[in-house]
Amino acid sequence: MNDPLSAFLRYLALERDASPHTLRSYRSDLAEFGRFVGPGKGLDTVDARTVRGYLAHLHARRLEPASVGRKLAALRSWFRFLVRRGALQRNAAREVRGPRLPKKLVSFLPIDEAMSLMEARAPDGPARARDTAVLELLYATGLRVSELAGLDLDDLDRSQQTVRVLGKGRKERIVPYGNRAASALGAYLNGRGAGAGALFANQRGGRLTVRSLHTIVRRSAAMSGITRRVSPHTLRHTFATHLLDAGADLRMIQELLGHSRLSTTQRYTHVAADQLMRVYDAAHPRARAK
Repeated sequence: MNDPLSAFLRYLALERDASPHTLRSYRSDLAEFGRFVGPGKGLDTVDARTVRGYLAHLHARRLEPASVGRKLAALRSWFRFLVRRGALQRNAAREVRGPRLPKKLVSFLPIDEAMSLMEARAPDGPARARDTAVLELLYATGLRVSELAGLDLDDLDRSQQTVRVLGKGRKERIVPYGNRAASALGAYLNGRGAGAGALFANQRGGRLTVRSLHTIVRRSAAMSGITRRVSPHTLRHTFATHLLDAGADLRMIQELLGHSRLSTTQRYTHVAADQLMRVYDAAHPRARAK
């Protein structure tokens, strides 16, 4: 194999349908490892000690544990591919333990703040109907911001109040949305006019970018009096947390979010447990009795 990195990136693009962003990340991380190993040294010389030295080098640069873990995961994937292709004898990166990652609490809006954001709607202006529809759809569906940016008008089924989403790994799913989001979308689309193309467009008719969607959410949250940092991902977490608090099944939430693993969805359970204890303490007559 003349160029192991290019072969791996072709595999990711053609067989795994990886996004351009994913390909850029893998290329950058793996090229960095190549520079650490040094010119003229083949990957067959890499062993667990080499990989540990690389991680120590990353730690010395004061990289966050999550970034170090991501780079190690990229190495493991690359070496696994090369082992399967017969270019390597073993996956040395699997023999190295990754950094311990701190458990991050899921950031979400409590119901009163979520309602304030939705009811206050977006700031006044010619784009208010569009921005309101953006907010309502994010909270109603829990879509990733990249998924929302990629929606076309044809992805909406307004009669069934569902949206067809192309998620990570090009996996398609159908997500329902409620009456408030349907009303906001109707108001926006009445002014948008007919035609195919991007569901959410800018004033020039081009597709709204991920950065623009972040700006819409952040500006709308500030206008509604929310002082904490709010992003489209905050609304995704809020969507999942509120469903779980209301008794929705974890498997159903996994399907709606497009998570490939249930363990990813399970991080919301601690939030539901906290809510359960608050309800118990407030409602049970013997909860606080001494």
